[in-house]
Amino acid sequence: MEKWLNASCGLRDFSLEPASEDASFRSYLRLSLPDGSSFIVMDAPPDKEDCAPFVNVAGRLRGAGVHAPAVYQQDLQQGFLLLEDLGSCSYLEALNEDSVERLYGDALAALMSMQACIDPSDLPEYDETLLLQEMSLFLDWLLLKHLGLALDQEEQQMLETAFAALAASALEQPQVFVHRDYHSRNLMAQVEHAPGVLDFQDAVRGPVTYDAVSLLRDCYVSWPSLQVDEWAWGFFQLAVQSGVMRDEHEDSFLHWFDLMGAQRHLKAAGIFARLHHRDGKSGYLGDIPRTLGYIVEVAQRREQLAPLADFISRRVLPAL
Repeated sequence: MEKWLNASCGLRDFSLEPASEDASFRSYLRLSLPDGSSFIVMDAPPDKEDCAPFVNVAGRLRGAGVHAPAVYQQDLQQGFLLLEDLGSCSYLEALNEDSVERLYGDALAALMSMQACIDPSDLPEYDETLLLQEMSLFLDWLLLKHLGLALDQEEQQMLETAFAALAASALEQPQVFVHRDYHSRNLMAQVEHAPGVLDFQDAVRGPVTYDAVSLLRDCYVSWPSLQVDEWAWGFFQLAVQSGVMRDEHEDSFLHWFDLMGAQRHLKAAGIFARLHHRDGKSGYLGDIPRTLGYIVEVAQRREQLAPLADFISRRVLPAL
């Protein structure tokens, strides 16, 4: 990496230090120069990660007026990127009762720019196979591997029915550009034209509510449910004004939003368990109760989620 930075980027006399932890095989280093300027160096092992989607989506985001990091230099064969430094203050650190309205307003406006301005037609499809595959992480890694639960036939059937219903709800929504990890750890607060947007390389064409529920029912920070509903309706109004959704979607919107959240939270809980067992990253285990708690909460108004929520309340949360 240092040879590449010297030869291809023309950088010398720099220092490198870890910039952030990632839930993947990528690592990020902050490169500091004597004049006080800094860059981010991404190191993505080519046998495990492909940098090309990152470069591709970064260009699309910037073209839509979203503040993704500029890519200054790239070596896709070695898995190195030299990127703009968007700072070290994430939304997770900056959010509080005084800042949340401004920060979420900025984030929802940026999200609407993505959905209204980026053509997702050539991106991978967030299809039924992928939606079900993600929810299976909850079964395989959290229930079976982490908790060692033995499920009876009725419980297995209940999960299959729930997974199918959640996938069907996702697929009946308007399909748009989906960042796929749009939450407080991946949004940077102290940049010009905030938020700075990171970790977008897995973008797909998928359900219109996915990124909104990722932001508003965040696995890492929670807000009162009535406030979340108010923000969600604000997002819907933005979407209608931008032509992303139509007035007639109003009756379905909150239902889609709630069920999309359940799909994402099942997936995230499974990923957190996998990070612990497969990758030795145990810091996410403490986020699982909050993540699954959203499903229990939203089932109070979504009767079709009641069997899943009851199972989580009885069998999963006590075992955690």
